[in-house]
Amino acid sequence: MMKAWKIKENGHFDDVARLARELNIDTILATLLIQRGINTFDKAKAFFRPELSNLYDPFLMNDMGKAVERLRLAISNGEKILVYGDYDVDGTTSVAMMYSFLKKYHSRLDYYIPNRYAEGYGVSFKAIDYAQQHGVTLIIALDCGIKAVEKVAYANERRIDFIICDHHTPGDTLPDAVAVLNPARFDSTYPFHFLSGCGVGFKFLQAYSMVNKLPFEDLEEYLDLLAVSIASDIVPLIDENRILAYYGILKLNRKPRVGLKAIITAAGIEDKPITVDDIVFKIGPRINAAGRIESGKQAVDLLISEREDEAFLHCEKISSYNQTRRNIDKIITEEALKETLSNNDRYKYSTVLFNQAWHKGVVGIVASRLIESFYRPTIILTESNGFATGSARSVPGFDLYQAISSCSDLLESFGGHMYAAGLTMKIENVAKFRDKFENVVRDTITQDQAIPQIEIDTELNFRDVTPRFFTVLKQFEPFGPENMNPVFFAENVADNGSARVVGTKREHLQLNLIQEDIPFNNFKAIAFNQAHHFEKIKKVNGFDIAFTLMEDTFRGNSTLQLNIKDIRID
Repeated sequence: MMKAWKIKENGHFDDVARLARELNIDTILATLLIQRGINTFDKAKAFFRPELSNLYDPFLMNDMGKAVERLRLAISNGEKILVYGDYDVDGTTSVAMMYSFLKKYHSRLDYYIPNRYAEGYGVSFKAIDYAQQHGVTLIIALDCGIKAVEKVAYANERRIDFIICDHHTPGDTLPDAVAVLNPARFDSTYPFHFLSGCGVGFKFLQAYSMVNKLPFEDLEEYLDLLAVSIASDIVPLIDENRILAYYGILKLNRKPRVGLKAIITAAGIEDKPITVDDIVFKIGPRINAAGRIESGKQAVDLLISEREDEAFLHCEKISSYNQTRRNIDKIITEEALKETLSNNDRYKYSTVLFNQAWHKGVVGIVASRLIESFYRPTIILTESNGFATGSARSVPGFDLYQAISSCSDLLESFGGHMYAAGLTMKIENVAKFRDKFENVVRDTITQDQAIPQIEIDTELNFRDVTPRFFTVLKQFEPFGPENMNPVFFAENVADNGSARVVGTKREHLQLNLIQEDIPFNNFKAIAFNQAHHFEKIKKVNGFDIAFTLMEDTFRGNSTLQLNIKDIRID
């Protein structure tokens, strides 16, 4: 699939030169900072040296005082508290964090993760019935609940109070809970709107600790869970999220909790520095697999483990679920690709597929896979409890949530945000929804959003890639949305003759690159899924590349390597 190269503005020369001088760094690095809105010495200091002391006052969030007072009352009165969360990474890390914290101060405590297949996403009536049967009078809902208007009303009738800690887009009416903590509320008074669900729960605990004069250091032990939620939920890695993720990743590398340590070992990344990519591609999928294949409760069981032997047993189960998930994902993706091609849908603006036999636990992953092939907003549906239900994924820049909202007359329920959503409809409405969604996307998607793009920060010649340059660049981490790993371009590069095709399916390209005017500087490079360029590269004198810089760690030794995102050959 051809990709458009979109090169960012470099900023005014005088501003770049001034910042480079003030920070004593390369002008290319100063350009990267200015592109990220960091244009003064003080902003750069805050960026490069995140401080937990710079976290916002949690009481700036709507309803925080009410939430803290209701929790204080529940603990002082010895009430039964149920910690409730979604079955994905954000939800299970939230529940593990809240449960582990409260367990230190309160014994009448339970946690609940809904079954993806029997109960679906969010707060369920079944869970409220469970709470009533077990004498619960307060439910703390994490990473869900913002649209649970009917469910909260049902709980109120049974004298069960709710505190909601969510970050998803609200509906027109907020639930009648004791407190609704959500920085995405339309009337939000909180200065940062992009916390993860676990992040909202953390702010709740921060506020509770402040009122009860508990040391902030007691909260720091949960930052590894919080970093996993932030990275896995793909929230912007700026502002407060950057601070929390920075210290959470430090803890992951130095002294992770027993459950996360077991996952790190199972993923084979215990001997290398753990990054956001490791969380997204190695740690997060294993936690998610429990809810996709069996029960998200098993992920919480692992994350709250205190003994290594116990954690190992839980992790062994979860790793087996992850392998099952990968096998199912592969089969359904192949079926979905074939269906799209056989229906001659390849020229549409969107993809909406429904198959009653598909596994509900992997439809979100399959939607993401199809975008890699057809690059357009994609919804994958299956049958669950007599309804068509599934997941939606978007392409950069396109507001998927708004597009689905425009079709709400055909839906039973939906929720999510700009790039990912879940939805449920009557099976007889699938065809109508497919047509209406296609029309909405066709009328609202822009030409830029419909073409795969590589957003490039700036040009980087090989002569400028020095050890000091890379040392400073690493301090831009943790990378993520709004602070992505910088993508550079270099012109007129060539392989020194050692290019070869690698990979189990011979799908990748391994190179050793030089730049024509800098023959003494050569770099190892890997181009994933670009083996089709091999023959062309051997026949030309030079080509252009878009790439990121990465460290390749093997047996404790690290070398600098180029990760090639795209190759342009005239």
